[in-house]
Amino acid sequence: MNNKKIEGLIRELLIEIGENPDREGLVDTPKRIARMYEEIFQGYNQEKFPKVTFFQNGKDGIKYHDLAIDSGYYFSHCEHHGVPFFGTWNFGYVPGDKIIGISKIARVIDYFSARLQVSERLVYDIVDWFEKNLKPEGLILIMTGRHLCKEMRGVKKNNTPFEVISVKGVFERNDNGIKTEFFSRIGRTHE
Repeated sequence: MNNKKIEGLIRELLIEIGENPDREGLVDTPKRIARMYEEIFQGYNQEKFPKVTFFQNGKDGIKYHDLAIDSGYYFSHCEHHGVPFFGTWNFGYVPGDKIIGISKIARVIDYFSARLQVSERLVYDIVDWFEKNLKPEGLILIMTGRHLCKEMRGVKKNNTPFEVISVKGVFERNDNGIKTEFFSRIGRTHE
C-alpha cells in the first residue's frame, strides 16, 4: 500500500467535496486515513494472514468429535459504496483429524473481513479456508451484519441486519440433530 499516494488522493477528495484540506482540523487527515487503511484493509496483505495453529485431534489421548462453538464480532467494508458493515458471527465445527487454536478462528475471520466485501463472499471466503485447512467433519458459520450502505443512504432502514449462513458436512445433513443443537446453543431456533 502506497501511503503517500493515498494521502494525495484523500487530499484531492477533500477538495472535491468542498472541504479545505489545509484547515486546522483536516491538515493531518490524509495521513490518518492512509494509516487507518493499512489497518482496516490488511486482508489484502498476505503477510498479515494470521499464524494458525492446528493440533492433531487425539494426540493427547482424547479424540474430540463433538460440537465446538465460537462467536464474536467483525467489521468490514461494502465493496459497492465503501462504507462499513459490521456485526456478529457464530461459528461451529465438528473436528476431523485436526483441532484449531481457539483464538485463530476470530483471527481468520478478521483477516477476510479486512477487505472490500459483500456478505456472501465474506462468508464463502471464510468457510472455504476452514474447509481446506481444518478439514472438519462439518462446519457452520452465521454472519449477521448491519450495512451502513443500507442504513445511512439509499433505503435508510436503520438497524436492519442482513444474515448469511453457510453449512457444510454434518451440519448440512443435520446428522444426529447437530445443526439444531448449534442453533439452540446460540439461542436461536431452527426449523
